[in-house]
Amino acid sequence: MSEQIMDDAEPPRHEPEENRPPKRVPAFNLPPVILASLGLLIVVFAIQNLPWWSDDTLNWLYFTFSFIPARYAFPLSQQGLEWLWTPVTYSLLHGSIEHIVFNGLWLMVFAAPVARRIGVVRYVIFWVLSAAASAFLHAAIYWGDQSLLIGASGVVSGLMGAACRFAFPAMGGRRVGIRQAHLNPRLSILASLRSRTVVAYIVMWIAGNALVAFGITIVGDSTQPVAWDAHIGGFLFGFLLFSLFDREPRIELENSAP
Repeated sequence: MSEQIMDDAEPPRHEPEENRPPKRVPAFNLPPVILASLGLLIVVFAIQNLPWWSDDTLNWLYFTFSFIPARYAFPLSQQGLEWLWTPVTYSLLHGSIEHIVFNGLWLMVFAAPVARRIGVVRYVIFWVLSAAASAFLHAAIYWGDQSLLIGASGVVSGLMGAACRFAFPAMGGRRVGIRQAHLNPRLSILASLRSRTVVAYIVMWIAGNALVAFGITIVGDSTQPVAWDAHIGGFLFGFLLFSLFDREPRIELENSAP
């Protein structure tokens, strides 16, 4: 009986796609690896600020995981192994809520298209190497200095530099939405420098760091010194070496939504 009813039933009617309501797009459509990065930064910051830490414990934490240029002015054989991991672990530490919020917001903006384009493994390698590049340029300028370097700003600057190689389309190129920016063709270094959009962005970025170098902080925590030189190291790393991490988009640009 039930089979006969199914046979006589009218086939389901499909509403034309143009009459369907548009799908809701999440306000923050971030790749999982970016959410994991943000979560890691938040967890580390929470650990830094646990109320029961003694001053000695905090001093140990910062000494063990912050980047200190003075470490590399002495023979490595005469010290612990902190010199080995601190060029990366410093990028996970932050000095204030303003510091981590500022870096987190910029990470959401610039890391998302880079991560979508190069994938999880390349993104992690990029983080490690851009953090090290930022730290060692800082060490070269402040050789032997005993101050601590912390924060993901160098990595964020590296992601900004990488985004300049593809996120802004070339002159006359087809523009895509911000969520499809990772599908743009990669520009050569010279082509990037011929793009008015890229050049304007770089000029504004340099101007902002120049103000920081003179002690003028536009946004973020103005009570702490900002390592503008580490920003430059990260940006140059991302801008000049992005092609080593890049891979061809899996979807052709012509097939993407405008």
